[in-house]
Amino acid sequence: MLDAVATPSPYDIDPLETGEWREALCALVQAAGIERAAFVLDALLAQAASLGVRAAGQTRSAYLNTISARQEPPFPGDLAMEERIASINRWNALAMVVRANQAHGELGGHIASYASAADLFEVGFNHFFRAPCEGFAGDLVYLQPHSAPGVYARAFLEGFLNEADLAHFRQEITAKERGLRGLSSYPHPWLMPDFWQFPTGSMGIGPINAIYQARFMRYLENRSLAQPSGRKVWGLFGDGEMDEPESIAALTLAAREKLDNLVFVVNCNLQRLDGPVRGNGRIIDELETLYAGAGWNVIKLVWGGDWDPLLARDTEGALARAFSQTVDGQFQTFAANDGAYNRAHFFNQNPELAALVADWSDEAIDRLRRGGHDIVKIHAAYHRAVRHRGQPTVILAQTKKGFGMGAAGQGKMTTHQQKKLDDQALLAFRDRFALPISDADCVALKFYRPTVDSAEVRYLQARRKVLGGHLPRRRTESPRLPVPTVEQWARFALQADGKEMSSTMAIVRMLSALLKDSTLGERIVPIVADEARTFGMANLFRQIGIYSAQGQLYEPEDIGSVLYYREALDGQILEEGITEAGAISSWTAAGTSYSVNGLPMLPFYIYYSMFGFQRIGDLIWAAADQRARGFLIGATSGRTTLGGEGLQHQDGSSHLIASTVPNCRAYDPAYAYEVAVILEHGMQRMLEEQHDEFYYITVTNENLPQPSMPDANVREGILRGMYRVAAASNANGSIEDTPQVRLLAAGPMLNEALRAAKRLKDEFGVHAEVWSVTSYSELARDGRACERARALGLADAPTQSWIEQCLPGSVPVVAVSDYVRAVPEQIRGWIKGPMRVLGTDGFGRSDTRARLRDFFEVSADWIALHALDLAAGEEPRLADALQRLRGEMHTAQRTDNPWQL
Repeated sequence: MLDAVATPSPYDIDPLETGEWREALCALVQAAGIERAAFVLDALLAQAASLGVRAAGQTRSAYLNTISARQEPPFPGDLAMEERIASINRWNALAMVVRANQAHGELGGHIASYASAADLFEVGFNHFFRAPCEGFAGDLVYLQPHSAPGVYARAFLEGFLNEADLAHFRQEITAKERGLRGLSSYPHPWLMPDFWQFPTGSMGIGPINAIYQARFMRYLENRSLAQPSGRKVWGLFGDGEMDEPESIAALTLAAREKLDNLVFVVNCNLQRLDGPVRGNGRIIDELETLYAGAGWNVIKLVWGGDWDPLLARDTEGALARAFSQTVDGQFQTFAANDGAYNRAHFFNQNPELAALVADWSDEAIDRLRRGGHDIVKIHAAYHRAVRHRGQPTVILAQTKKGFGMGAAGQGKMTTHQQKKLDDQALLAFRDRFALPISDADCVALKFYRPTVDSAEVRYLQARRKVLGGHLPRRRTESPRLPVPTVEQWARFALQADGKEMSSTMAIVRMLSALLKDSTLGERIVPIVADEARTFGMANLFRQIGIYSAQGQLYEPEDIGSVLYYREALDGQILEEGITEAGAISSWTAAGTSYSVNGLPMLPFYIYYSMFGFQRIGDLIWAAADQRARGFLIGATSGRTTLGGEGLQHQDGSSHLIASTVPNCRAYDPAYAYEVAVILEHGMQRMLEEQHDEFYYITVTNENLPQPSMPDANVREGILRGMYRVAAASNANGSIEDTPQVRLLAAGPMLNEALRAAKRLKDEFGVHAEVWSVTSYSELARDGRACERARALGLADAPTQSWIEQCLPGSVPVVAVSDYVRAVPEQIRGWIKGPMRVLGTDGFGRSDTRARLRDFFEVSADWIALHALDLAAGEEPRLADALQRLRGEMHTAQRTDNPWQL
């Protein structure tokens, strides 16, 4: 007999019986071998699942419902009424898409996704999704983007949208011209700010954002900024979407922090856009293993109540075995065919199955529903999910893609692309859902809405009243937060007097001071992705603590140091670990708190700039769509400033990408006082004036002497994008009214430009003025706006852009940046004279800053060379000086372009 190792447990009420079970297993292994024992265990687990028993730690169960028929709670609604409402919404969603594409075939849209998910949505809207109301901030609901037509259809039935709105689905520009509301293709808060809360149109964005929103709710509660209220975060997603890395990136975080305020519903219609999700496997089994292994509570909702009589009669487990041996590609084929086909190819595969349906008609077999189409079963799953404690919950609901579309689309490989239906398909869809629509109205795709006093509308309105009001709805206003004056938290930067520091250290000092402000301090959310020590933020560990849902369960190794690592339940820093996607999701949750929670917060996400817009640009774009407010700080930025880190770490492109995000204000300041002015302005815009914009500021770890702010007059130039820091002067030190050349430089390149100007004057007698360009992208936006206003003949059109005001005449210009040339190239159209652009195109390198700047040809010497080249074109007398400088720099040997190396 094999030894049975027993682990005592306080839950073992009969140790003797437990021992007998263990001995029986050991005996089976000894008598029949390990493979036989494993088979018996699998059979027992399958039988346990059919009884609703789930073993602790089990990550795979039988292909059956987790909740048995006898475990279902009583259904609290009018089932027939809710089925009618769901059918009406299905029709209006379908009519909306088909009408749009009959009129304009290029508009696109989706029918099949909502057709599969309609009941999942309706049960939530009728019984679980709570709206904001007095004293309750409301549940958060992330909706499957391809199902947007169904959400519009419901809002139409509620009376929030009208027929003209539905008639302008995906026609937002046309609708606005007609004084109407256009309906965006997917959930887009930027385009429908009073309706959609969360953008989910880019696959995978919704799941990770939902997890971090649930976590941020707990963060607010544990910091006593919000009271516990039982709010839930719901995420309704697709099974194909789970292949996106962001969809699964934060599953363990949700389990680790015991986010039982989070419920995912994965619509497992077994199809992606082009075909099966797992044609040769079972996606529900795979997702069950994934979520259960990550620590989630898993509820499988596979089969509708029509199957319960068959399962009850199946004493031999033939159905469970057949399910476990059928792959999703075959289930898809079954979905696309009728009852006769399913009898022949599923039930007739063995006598036991055939006997189960021997007295059933083909029509009855055809009506067998999958779990995601059974309102009672869905309610039972949701009911259990919201009552589960200690874990997040995922409901894996099997549906049929294109459910009810019949031969035109149900279960077809092409169903996702189905935009149009012929007359017969429309009539069949109407009949399938027993809709009271005439043949003529059906073929004409008339929208159907019962009268306001109809039983359906009264029922729907009553259900939403119980749940606090209508969803989705988005709060657009929030309390205003006063911003302390810049002198209170950045005097050291305004009056630096040449003290040496990096701009990264300056912004960390400013942040530390702001955290101490009596009003604003507690609303600041510092966020890092495991790089706080890199950025000199370790002092904040002790000052405000690192947020941890478990507090600190250990004594840190560095407990004796001044800057020891302190985790706390009420900690303020979100130190996310090595996950840029997670950190930006936390930033989005904090940056949208003014709308989501009615509580304005101010997030600072501080990170390696290379790992921002390049690595997680899609998440930043979604944050922009969601109207997030806050600061993104590229704290080790530039291609030549982060010396030894090399190619993958040195950022030369983030400012170019940032310039494409409409509500992102991107700045590349050189001095600490510039940083302070930009921070103060951004806080005023976002917290006091409530503009839906955010700020990207790049700072560096290069220690440099910091000048004091010259005077208040430079403030306008700092914010608009450029101001003069050094006028052109002659050998006597007198100011020249007209310089021979202008040097425009951003960020760390400003000091290089100042050195170049000095060399030009001292060695070559060329008078250069130097401008600090805090934002090439803001200059370009201003230039485009002025250009457009003048071309359109607008009454308030400015006569000159800011660039033109700053740089009159046709003086040659050299513009330089620590980023690719395309960044300063943005302003070329408003430079009247010859222009030369220098930048850091190409792959990064590991070396000293001086060698890197020489390699990329952006150092003071190279700035001087290009300035002299331009000046020589205006004044031939400088040709000899230019040739001499070329010789000193050995330019004849620089035959290869740095961006090609």
